[in-house]
Amino acid sequence: MSRPATPPGLLDAVAAYETALMADDVAVLDRLFAPGPATLRADADGVLVGHDEIAAFRAGRGGAPRRTIAQLHVQVVDADHALVVAVTDLARGGRGLQTQLWARSPAVAEHGGWQVTAAHVSVPPPALDTRIWRVVGDPLVPPTGEGPLTGQNVAVKDLYAVAGHPVGAGNPAWLAQAAPEPQHAAAVGRLLDAGASVRGIARTDELAYSLAGTNPHYGTPPNARAEHRVPGGSSNGSASAVGLGHASIGLGTDTGGSIRVPAAYQGLFGIRTTHGAVDRTGLVPLAPDFDAVGWVTRSADLLRSVGDELLPPGSPGGTDRLVQVPDLLRLAEPDVAQALRGWLAAAGATELDVRLPELDEWRAAFQTWQAFQAWQAHGGWLDGRLDVLGPDVRSRFRHAAGVDADTAGRARAVLDRAADQVRDVVGDRILVLPSAPSVAPPTATGSTLEDRTATMRLTCLAGLAGLPAVSIPTTTAAGLPAGVCLVAAAGRDRDLLALAEDTQT
Repeated sequence: MSRPATPPGLLDAVAAYETALMADDVAVLDRLFAPGPATLRADADGVLVGHDEIAAFRAGRGGAPRRTIAQLHVQVVDADHALVVAVTDLARGGRGLQTQLWARSPAVAEHGGWQVTAAHVSVPPPALDTRIWRVVGDPLVPPTGEGPLTGQNVAVKDLYAVAGHPVGAGNPAWLAQAAPEPQHAAAVGRLLDAGASVRGIARTDELAYSLAGTNPHYGTPPNARAEHRVPGGSSNGSASAVGLGHASIGLGTDTGGSIRVPAAYQGLFGIRTTHGAVDRTGLVPLAPDFDAVGWVTRSADLLRSVGDELLPPGSPGGTDRLVQVPDLLRLAEPDVAQALRGWLAAAGATELDVRLPELDEWRAAFQTWQAFQAWQAHGGWLDGRLDVLGPDVRSRFRHAAGVDADTAGRARAVLDRAADQVRDVVGDRILVLPSAPSVAPPTATGSTLEDRTATMRLTCLAGLAGLPAVSIPTTTAAGLPAGVCLVAAAGRDRDLLALAEDTQT
């Protein structure tokens, strides 16, 4: 049986696509992809559904890797449909594959009416994904003892000292002037003594001053559970490594939500510990009054096992009564609020008759004091060299430089009153609220100032009161990850970890 002839105009359309791709001609590429919500594009990071998502991704990626077509195979379906498989030679080395389903429509005048309705692209993976890791080994640091964490491996956020390696803090200029650390940070040493190894040093947002996870110098780590969406920051690399299975434990920090937000966005378990409960020796600070050690895992039992090694023994006691405050639930987007309501109903949580009208004032005071402390910590190094930072973090430090002692003092007074109120609301109960108000924003659009403000209204509460908070994964009706946050009184970290484990049994 003879093979059907290639339909007229198809190869010209394929050539036009390749020319536009190499020229990053977004307008032509958009026209060569079929309009509508059913068009698909897939790669190693996941599937984009619909022409709008594909166009947004293409507009934001800054062009495709340079390549030439080595082989082209066409399988004709009928006169108006064909499957095209291309083998590509990449300028950087290696070969890739591209599979496209083309369809011809008489309503389309350009390129013979041919458009792509579905595409899959694959390229050789890098030896080291530098979006996730600064340095990695097999292992990078072996365990120094045996114990409950034997066999586990850790992605260490690039704020912690790892002996023999400099701390990079998410910024190339910082890394360039950093000397190798003489000894491990206290938390890293405890994990090694318990039998864990260090898999590698994971990326962070610059000086941990972000919640998005989109480092402008090294790129955005992938989100394994929410494809083509931001991973959440600033513990972005650690969380991404855990989500992808590169590591089992992601050691991070949480100042204003940097554990809870990536945990929520990526469907992971995470804990922000009681302020000061875990030794922060060997950790680059951001705002010492809020900075706390935290970690993420893929399971609640491992989250608790890490806590057994890092947390002090005992608990001040309290009840397991779960309560929610409507003012906090209303801060979530409808899809996240719906998911949280389902979790609350299943868990038997009750509503607390409390009003919190000062949430915005508390959030603003938190950010002011955070900025003041961040400049106290890093202003000496950054003064006169803010240009070494990416735009978002640079704008925060530029603002921080202008926060004077009087302004900071007024903010501190607001926070002291707020902390007392938050502690009263929590009491001996477990307060349940959204870990983040929304699902992860698309990478193409990124996280906005409005996203950050909305998130900080929720995440600042545990930080300003120094309370422990555990994020438990849940899922929206659309199948995207979200987080349920449990907050308890200071020192009740172990109670929260046990409760998180109970919810998974």
